[in-house]
Amino acid sequence: MRGRNRQPGGRQKEGPASSGLPAAYWVISRHRRVFLAGADCVAWAAAITAADLLRYQFDPAKTLTLHLLVIVVAAGAMQVAVGLLSPLYRSRWRVGSLEEILCLAPVVMAVTGLVTAVSALPDRHVVPASATVGGGALALVLAAGYRVLWRLEWERRRPSGGAAERTIIFGAGEAGAQLVDSLLSDPGSGYVPVAVLDDDPGKRGLRLRKLRVLGGRHHLAATAEALQADSVVIAIPSAGSALVREISELAKAAGIATKVLPPLRDLLAYDLDSASIRAVTPEDLLGRRVIDTEVDQIAGYLTGRRVLVTGAGGSIGSELCRQISRFEPERLVMLDRDESALHQVQLSIEGRALLDSRTLALCDIRDAAAVESVFAEHRPEVVFHAAALKHLPLLELWPTEAIKTNVRGTQNVVEAAGAHGVRRFVNISTDKAANPTSVLGYSKRIGERLTAAASDAYEGAYLSVRFGNVLGSRGSVLTAFQAQIDSGAPLTVTHPDAHRYFMTVEEAVELVIQAGAVGNGGEVLVLDMGEPVRIADVAAQMLAAAGRRPEIVYTGLRPGEKLREELFADDEQGERVAHPMIYHVAVPPLSPSVVSLLELDATPRNARERLAELCVAPAGEPERLVIDLRFEQLELSDGLGEAAGG
Repeated sequence: MRGRNRQPGGRQKEGPASSGLPAAYWVISRHRRVFLAGADCVAWAAAITAADLLRYQFDPAKTLTLHLLVIVVAAGAMQVAVGLLSPLYRSRWRVGSLEEILCLAPVVMAVTGLVTAVSALPDRHVVPASATVGGGALALVLAAGYRVLWRLEWERRRPSGGAAERTIIFGAGEAGAQLVDSLLSDPGSGYVPVAVLDDDPGKRGLRLRKLRVLGGRHHLAATAEALQADSVVIAIPSAGSALVREISELAKAAGIATKVLPPLRDLLAYDLDSASIRAVTPEDLLGRRVIDTEVDQIAGYLTGRRVLVTGAGGSIGSELCRQISRFEPERLVMLDRDESALHQVQLSIEGRALLDSRTLALCDIRDAAAVESVFAEHRPEVVFHAAALKHLPLLELWPTEAIKTNVRGTQNVVEAAGAHGVRRFVNISTDKAANPTSVLGYSKRIGERLTAAASDAYEGAYLSVRFGNVLGSRGSVLTAFQAQIDSGAPLTVTHPDAHRYFMTVEEAVELVIQAGAVGNGGEVLVLDMGEPVRIADVAAQMLAAAGRRPEIVYTGLRPGEKLREELFADDEQGERVAHPMIYHVAVPPLSPSVVSLLELDATPRNARERLAELCVAPAGEPERLVIDLRFEQLELSDGLGEAAGG
């Protein structure tokens, strides 16, 4: 590696020993407000005295009088008073920052006016107006000047050798400027910015503090070589996963580490400083995107409403509950059959987990009577149905379990919602429902069609939302890869060319909630997942980040698994109507009467075949379909009877 490859090991504790600054700096810094107020009083004294001397051509007899002393004391007292009334001495400005200077200037101007007025109260000026006005201008120069000198000396003495990591800042926008400013001002940050890069040609040569923009991303290797950099920080909170991947590859080739700032939504409540810098995660490489959420639309159908979430303890359900709670619903009912999962989600939202509220509904959606009881008690107005079995290989082995939960369970929830007047019902589906080839895909496609049928049967909007793999969810490929890395085992990938869509759970849920606001009944809303990602590349990136050589074992595609997932079926045409990242697709309804034909005691093969048949059954002919399927069952029974008799 070209750089020294040091890790700062987290933010250092600031103090005289760690910063290399004299102890006096830390004493002054600790009492900086008192020091600044006193220094400003001295600046006023020196400025008015100098202006008065200049007015009387340096004649001490006319200048150094008791009258001058009175005005000097008055100016100092007014400076302190006005400074305390304004944010100047009450806010924690960085010394010498633009914000502090912009606050200092009006304070000095106000004091200048007050001092001039006080001086003019007697019949003749105590001190000439030219001395008070000129003294005010000079006081501003002095007060701003020593602040800037203080800051320059602070930065000059900050660590720049082995104690700090030499860092290239990629991004000369507002976040990059704030980060450079913060790192140069903080001797305990553990980072020293040495250069700035940005792809915008218009920013070439621009200076951020003392650093000049040297070029774009393709100058990264040369810049790292010339300046002996250790890392590059992508200072663009809105950076997408494609940009993070490309910069990471360029940094890897240059022999330096890549670090990022968190996504924009995670920075809103925090100041941008060295603590914001972190290592690149798989989520950054795969699922980073900016989502423009229409908060007014969301608040309109969630705020003050009774909301119920099924599968509330799962990855999607728990994040749904966390995000919905921000919009202050009248009641948030969290339904799950796993009591430990309910414990965790209550803890994450309320900071406590006493499990003492009826809004925690311990219920299995397979139990129609229990589901009906929950709906009757809470009478929800909005329902998010996230409860489902989702592991494709297991459902291939146990297809009747998919029937019980994903089909009949969904129908139980839909019927309870219809019976109790739910206004908006959002069914969480999967990309595997598009041109399905697996039990999971068949069962979720049937769920989409049952939801569409409910929109015709009941008042209110019943719709589905379809998206791909969720990063960090239970059973996610990233979780499996990380466990294999931790154990030292090779990473297992099904096929060298297997591609999947990825999105972080936070992004997916934001769009699900948005889809609930803009979707119409009977639709499937498909989330824009970006470009599919090659799983083998993900494995290689995670191995490289862990410092391991590539060890990937290809196991072959499993039954029902696709090489490339799809978001749309062959006969579907998505249209963006209300949001740039949400497609609207019409889905044919499926009569709920056919669900009863799915036998729970069928063999896995027969259950799978029956799911496949119902998945593509034509809409609008439910009665004929029921007759045909029952006739097939009778034929099968007669055949078995003849075989037994023979």
